[in-house]
Amino acid sequence: MYTFEDIFESRSLLILFEKGYIAVHDAEQNNLHHVDLKIPKYAITVFAGLSGSGKSSLVFDTIAAESRRELNETFPSFTQQYLPKYGQPQVGSIDHLPVAIVIEQKRIGKNARSTLATYTGIYSLLRLLFSRIGKPFIGYSDTFSFNLPQGMCPTCQGLGYVDDINVHKLIDPNKSLNQGAITFVSFGPDTWRWRRYVNSGLFDNDKPLKDYSKDEMDKLLYAPQQTIPNAPAKWPRTALYEGVVPRIKRSIIGKKEAEHHQAALAEIVTRQPCPTCHGTRLRPEVLTNHINNLNIADVLAMDLVNVQKFLNTITVPLAKDVVRELQGKIGSLIDIGLGYLTLDRGTSSLSGGETQRIKIAKFLTSALVDMVYILDEPSVGLHPHDIELIKKALRRLKEKGNTILIVEHNPALIALADYVVEIGPGAGTFGGHVTFTGTYDELLRSNTLTGRLLQERLTFRQPTRPAKDTISLRNVTVHNLKHVNVDVPLGIETVISGVAGSGKSSLMAALRRHLQDGYIDLAQGEIGANRRSTPATYLDLLDPIRKMFGQANHVSTTWFSYNSRGACPLCKGKGVTITNMAFMDPVVQVCEQCHGRRYNDQALSYHYHGKNISDVLTMPIDQAIDFFADVPAIHAPLANMARVGLAYLTLGQPLTTLSGGEKQRLNLAVQLNKTGTVYLLDEPTAGLHLQDVKKLLKLFDELVAAGNSLIIVEHNLQVICQADWLIDVGPNAGIYGGKILYSGTPQGAMAVPASRTGQALQEYNAARNTH
Repeated sequence: MYTFEDIFESRSLLILFEKGYIAVHDAEQNNLHHVDLKIPKYAITVFAGLSGSGKSSLVFDTIAAESRRELNETFPSFTQQYLPKYGQPQVGSIDHLPVAIVIEQKRIGKNARSTLATYTGIYSLLRLLFSRIGKPFIGYSDTFSFNLPQGMCPTCQGLGYVDDINVHKLIDPNKSLNQGAITFVSFGPDTWRWRRYVNSGLFDNDKPLKDYSKDEMDKLLYAPQQTIPNAPAKWPRTALYEGVVPRIKRSIIGKKEAEHHQAALAEIVTRQPCPTCHGTRLRPEVLTNHINNLNIADVLAMDLVNVQKFLNTITVPLAKDVVRELQGKIGSLIDIGLGYLTLDRGTSSLSGGETQRIKIAKFLTSALVDMVYILDEPSVGLHPHDIELIKKALRRLKEKGNTILIVEHNPALIALADYVVEIGPGAGTFGGHVTFTGTYDELLRSNTLTGRLLQERLTFRQPTRPAKDTISLRNVTVHNLKHVNVDVPLGIETVISGVAGSGKSSLMAALRRHLQDGYIDLAQGEIGANRRSTPATYLDLLDPIRKMFGQANHVSTTWFSYNSRGACPLCKGKGVTITNMAFMDPVVQVCEQCHGRRYNDQALSYHYHGKNISDVLTMPIDQAIDFFADVPAIHAPLANMARVGLAYLTLGQPLTTLSGGEKQRLNLAVQLNKTGTVYLLDEPTAGLHLQDVKKLLKLFDELVAAGNSLIIVEHNLQVICQADWLIDVGPNAGIYGGKILYSGTPQGAMAVPASRTGQALQEYNAARNTH
C-alpha cells in the first residue's frame, strides 16, 4: 500500500501533484476496503487491475457518483425531482472534486429518428446552412428537418422506410377466429386482442377465413379505427374497432412491445425504402434546394471525410460562421477515427466504442475546462491503430486544462498514463485495495500483477494446429466488403482482425449465413440484469438448490425462494429497504429484519449439510464447487464458472454489480461442454485484465482440443498471437476498408506492410525491448 507521503520520494510525482489533487477518504463502495487515495489534477490517471477488483466501484460508483450527486444538489428542489438519482456512495469524503463528465460504453437509444447528424448537432447546422445559401430559397431551417412536419416526407413520416405486413404469414385461412385464425403472437384465442374481433359482432366466429367475402376480409385485416354501431353487449363501451394490420402497425411495431416479439415480427414484416422519398426522409420540395449542385440529402449520405471536402468548396461570406462550426465538429470526429461514418447513419447501429468516441469528439470542441472526464475502457472495440487516435484526443482534452480518469486494461492506453492506480490484489472480496500508485515507468519496474504482465513480450503459437476443414466464402459483398474471397479454417482457432468499421462484423455475418445453424453465437450482448438476477438464477441452479433443501427438510420448495413464500416480509426479498425521499436521493439501507439475507426466519431455519439457504447463496463459487461436489447437475455449471475465471463471485450476487467483462464470461460459461460445433465470438476479451485473458486463452485451447472451431473477432494482441490463423480486414473503415489484407498464420502478418495488425504486433514487441 502506497501512502501520499511516499509519492514525494519521486521528483516526477512531486511535479505532477503540485497543481492539485482529488482526495478520496475511506471509500467502502461495493468491495472497496476503506480506500484512501489522492489523484493528481490536470493529468491522465489510469485505473488498472483484475476484472472485478473494484476499479469501477472506485471511479464510477464513488468519484463520478458523488460529483454528479453534488452537482444535482445545486439545482432547486423542484428541478432535482426530474434529474437522475445517483445515490450517495459509501465514502467518508472526497475533497477538491471537479464536475464529472462520464463517457461510458453505452449504446445510444434505439430511436429510429436519431442519426449521427442529429445526435451530434451537425444536422441543425446543416439545415441552417441550406436555408441561408441554398438555391432556390424554399423556407427556413425547420423546412429541412425530417423530424418536423414542415420537412418530413408525408408517406413515411420522416423515417425513410415503410413497413409492409405479409398477411399470408399473419393468418391461417383454414381456421375460424375461434380456432385461432389470427396466428400472430398476442392475437391467439382468449387474449384481449382476440376478443376485439370475436366480440365485435362483425364476423361469424366459426367460419373459416377462406370462406370470407372480400368485404369481410378487408374489415378483418385493414379497417381503420372506427366505432361499431349497435355493438354487442360484450363489446367495451368506449372501444374502437381496428383491423389486424393497422393495429399491429400502431400498437406493436416501433413500440416497446416489439422488443418481446422480434422473431415473430421478422416473420411478417418487410421493411422497404419509402417509395416517395426513396429513403431521404424529406419532402420532394426540400430536395430541390441545392448548394454546389448537392441537396441536403446528398450531403447526409456522404461519409464525414467527403462532407469536409464539400464544406471546403463553400466560399459565400454569409455562411462563413456556420461552415466554421461544422468543420470543427466534423474535424473532431475525423481526427478520432470516425471519418468513415455517414451523417445519415442511424445511432441504433453504432457500436459502444463508436458512441464513446463520438462523445469524446464532442468535448474536444467544448470551451469548458477544469472538468474531470471519466472514461470506461475507451479501447473496447478498437484496433491498436484506432487507439493511437484516442490517445491523441485524450491528450488534447488534458492540455485544455482538464483531469482525465480512465478505467482500462489495454496496455497501449495504460502507457498513456501520467499516473497509474492499480486495484487488487484479487477480484470480488479478494480485491478492493490500492496495490500500486505511481508513474507508468514505475509500474513496469514494480512487482504488481499488472506491472509484471506489461513487461511480457508477445509469443506466437508454435506449432500452429492444422485445419480440419474450411468454409469457402466467395464474392462476398455484405455491407462494405468488396467482392471478398477467403477461406475460413475449421477445427482450430481463427481470429478476424482489422480497424473498427473495416468489415470484420460483415464477414462474420456472411459466415452466419453460410453456417445457417449448428453454431453458438456469443456476440456481445447485454445480459438482462436486475437486483433479483444472480449467477444462480442465470445458470438455472436455483430450482435444483431449492429442491434439495425442500427434500432434505420435507417442506415446499417455495420456502427457499426470496420472490415467494420464503421472502423477508419487510424488504420483500430484496435484502435492502429503499425509502423514496421525493426530490432527494432515495435512502438504501440493509434490511433491519433479515440483515440483507433476503429470507424470513422460518426459511432460514431449514438446513442442508449444515447450511441454510442464505449461507449457500453467499458462498463464493469456488467453495460452492466443493459443497455440491456430489450433485453433478449443480457442480458442472459451477465448474464452468471457474473455467471462465468467475470462481470468486457468490451464487447470490446481483448481476447488476457485475462488470461488462464478468457478464460476458458468465454468458460463455453457459455455453461450454459442447463438442463438434462452431463458436462465434465477438471481442471476448472486452473488459478483461491481461491475467484474465490468459485464463480465456487456456479455455479456448480446451474448446479446440474438444473438437470445436473458434472464430473470433478480436483486437487483443495476446489472443491474435495464440491463434492458429489470422484474417486481417482493412485497410481502413467504411468505404475505405472491406478488403482482405492478409490470411495466414499470425506471425506471418508482421512481414506484410499492408496489414495494420501485423505492424501492431511488431510495434508491441519493439516497445517491450525499450523497457
